Amino acid sequence: MANQEQKSDLAQAPGTGSELEGQVERISYFNEESGYTVARLKVAGYPEPVTIVGNIASPLLGEILKLKGEWTVHPKFGRQFKVSSYRSVVPATAAGIRRYLASGLIKGIGSVMAARIVELFKEKTLEIIEKRPNELLKIEGIGPKRVEMIQKAWKEQKEIRDLMIFLQEYGVSPAYAVKIFKTYGWDSISVVSRNPYRLATDIVGIGFLSADKIAQKLGFDKTAPPRAEAGILYVLNQLSAEGHVYYPYQLLVEKCREILEVDAELIKEAIGSLALSGKIVLEDLNKNLEAFEPDHKSVYLKHFHVSEVGIASHLARLISSRRRIRQVNVEKAISWVQRKIGLNLAPEQKEAVKKAITEKSMVITGGPGTGKTTIINAVIRIYRELGARILLAAPTGRASKRMSEATGYPARTIHRMLEFSPQSGKFQRDQDHPLEVDVLILDETSMIDTVLMYHLLKAVPSEATLIMVGDVNQLPSVGAGSVLKDIIDSKVVPVVELKQIFRQATKSHIVVNAHRINSGLMPEIALKRDRQQDFYFIEQNDPEQALNIILDLVTERIPRRFHLDPMEDIQVLSPMHKGALGTQNLNSRLQQVLNPSRKEITRAGYTFRLKDKVMQTRNNYEKEVFNGDIGRIVSIDLEDQEVIVNFEGRPIPYDTSELDELIPAYAISVHKSQGSEYQAVVFPILPQHHLLLQRNLIYTAVTRAKKLVVMVGSKRALATGIKNDRIMKRYTYLSERIRTP
Repeated sequence: MANQEQKSDLAQAPGTGSELEGQVERISYFNEESGYTVARLKVAGYPEPVTIVGNIASPLLGEILKLKGEWTVHPKFGRQFKVSSYRSVVPATAAGIRRYLASGLIKGIGSVMAARIVELFKEKTLEIIEKRPNELLKIEGIGPKRVEMIQKAWKEQKEIRDLMIFLQEYGVSPAYAVKIFKTYGWDSISVVSRNPYRLATDIVGIGFLSADKIAQKLGFDKTAPPRAEAGILYVLNQLSAEGHVYYPYQLLVEKCREILEVDAELIKEAIGSLALSGKIVLEDLNKNLEAFEPDHKSVYLKHFHVSEVGIASHLARLISSRRRIRQVNVEKAISWVQRKIGLNLAPEQKEAVKKAITEKSMVITGGPGTGKTTIINAVIRIYRELGARILLAAPTGRASKRMSEATGYPARTIHRMLEFSPQSGKFQRDQDHPLEVDVLILDETSMIDTVLMYHLLKAVPSEATLIMVGDVNQLPSVGAGSVLKDIIDSKVVPVVELKQIFRQATKSHIVVNAHRINSGLMPEIALKRDRQQDFYFIEQNDPEQALNIILDLVTERIPRRFHLDPMEDIQVLSPMHKGALGTQNLNSRLQQVLNPSRKEITRAGYTFRLKDKVMQTRNNYEKEVFNGDIGRIVSIDLEDQEVIVNFEGRPIPYDTSELDELIPAYAISVHKSQGSEYQAVVFPILPQHHLLLQRNLIYTAVTRAKKLVVMVGSKRALATGIKNDRIMKRYTYLSERIRTP
């Protein structure tokens, strides 16, 4: 009878407020971003587990939850308990404790170790872990180091779960609780309560909008000065992600006013406060007093202003300083190097070599097949003969590796060359400890953003020669600025633009079509019967049909005809992230067909599988893995909560809380592909992409391919994109600064 009474108590009418306590038996669904959970709860006295739904911070198998909420009836899934609030209670039975520990709660304890610990300590297990952890040494496989790790993890998880429960009330994803705890430590709740706007600037992934929601629930007024200041910093950071180094004062005030929904005067006061505190820099753009305009000012985040001014200053220093390498007879040097490399250089190439051995700084720009590598090889030969110390560098690992392969001379990434120290958080090479170099040759310079170029130029000694090589017609850097374009536009640094396509390159339709696209012309499309071509267009206007074609191309048709590996050799590039042919959906579908591995872990909104192709999405100097680097998952250790990714032969461990730095890379954006080359590129292009279709984007996608390009979509969309040669404006002042440093 007692059981029947309890059952009746639980099964109240839908909409009735109620409380429930039970142990998590199964987690059917958990969204890490929102915390939304569907789980089965074993409730004492109730014959069947109860379905619970609601936002729960990282629920664990075996965890005991005390819930408040109401019973509802779902039309498909039946009776459910809708959770409004909850608190976690540690389990009391041995079986519950074992499941609790086996869920991955504590790094260092997985299912096997949990069973061993509970077998020995029974119901006292959690007391042992918390108060007498050294007794764990009695367990086979646990040594002093693991005890220390378990003790630390236990203490942290208690604090983190308190933080998660605190944050859930304010709509912050449980996925960010670990990051917040790592940043603020034991003071996390106190810091967030006092000034939640700090989250927007201190925690990667938490923007101003999330911080603002917390602040409003904590009672902060919309007109509070900290809100206005945090909002301005948020907007400037968003604008820098779009490529802007600064933003015009009046436009910034208007944009912030719209987003913050406050008076313009409050925004102007907050801008003034931020400028006084040194977080932003205001600069008057009125250079002619006769044409003076009020509020004609630029607004910079401090580090962007320092970087832009620094680039101009260091370039001026380099150009005005004497060379360490002795001058040579240019004509004799060119004749000598032509004999050494067994080639007669074209007039453009000779001009580039001449400037490279006579000028202190210069730019070589040109598209594929125009002989940039030949020039680099010739310049290296001449300078080696002169005994110069030569360094070759590129922005990405793949670009530096390709540079090494093409020249036979070692090349490094800029980050490694500048010797970043995780301990100090700084580059070790700077003006006080410059690079030991006489000639620095940079490749893929169009990819270098404002901040990185500043750090690089700081470390170049005054007597060195700087040679910048790149394709200015590609997309600009992912980071803020358009450094190569601005240097060229300044007309201070000598520039050689290569236009001639060499005969061997004209055999490649990829090269020919890249130049046609860059000139505003439609590419020449291969006929179906022509099996020797390297450039194809498959007409399909329906997104779902185009998606099926792409899946077939990657998994069957290209590997079969061209003998290419679908994982290693073929890269799908997309103009956008959303939609049927966006990177998100393409990755999900490609993962299903290319990697059916069942060993997986879900974090940061993605399911990562063993052998997955993944990409790093931001610079991690400690791991020496950088934005755009592609690797393969070689290990998933659910017991130790660790994933290992192989980047170019380097196994890099990721704690599961760090997995938000990775995204699947079966399909990537064109921007993210810069600096890389792939044997084959598959590129969807449909009218739905029209807002993003630009000539330089299509050109960049095509120039990523070495052996094969296959476009799938609408020729009309392709024509529209090629006609659109308007480059999205980036607010920078670099070219003017270089002209008048």
